[in-house]
Amino acid sequence: MATWQQFEREAPDLATEVRRVLTAQVSHVLATVRRDGSPRVSGTEVAFDGPELTIGSMLGAMKARDLLRDGRFALHSCPGPDGDAKLSGVAVGDASMSEHHKFRLDLRQAVFTGIGDDGKHLLIQVWRPGREVEQIKRY
Repeated sequence: MATWQQFEREAPDLATEVRRVLTAQVSHVLATVRRDGSPRVSGTEVAFDGPELTIGSMLGAMKARDLLRDGRFALHSCPGPDGDAKLSGVAVGDASMSEHHKFRLDLRQAVFTGIGDDGKHLLIQVWRPGREVEQIKRY
C-alpha cells in the first residue's frame, strides 16, 4: 500500500489527473464493507493533508463504523466531462480524534478514465504501488 505522496512520486502525471477530478467536485462516492460483508455506499469529501489523502466522518456514522471494523474502501470521484477517478485501498483511522473521525487512505490502486487524445476512445490508466502505469484503450 502507498501514501498519496508515493503515488505522486511513482506516477506524477496520473496523480495530477486524479487530484484534479477529486478537487473539481466536493462530494464523491465511498464504498465500505458492512458487518455482513455486503457493500455500503456513502457520500464523502476528500482532503489532501501533506503527503496523505484523507476523508472525514461524523462520530458514529455508519461509514466510519464500517471503516473502523474493516478498513477496505473504494472511492469513486464524481464523474465529469474530463474523466473520473477510482481509488481503492485501506482506510486507517486516527484514534486521537474526539469530535469526528479522520481516516488516512492507504492506496492499493488508482484508476483514471478519460477520453483519449484522438477523442475516439476511452483511455483507462491504472497504477498500483511499485508498478508502471498501465494504459488500456477501449474503442
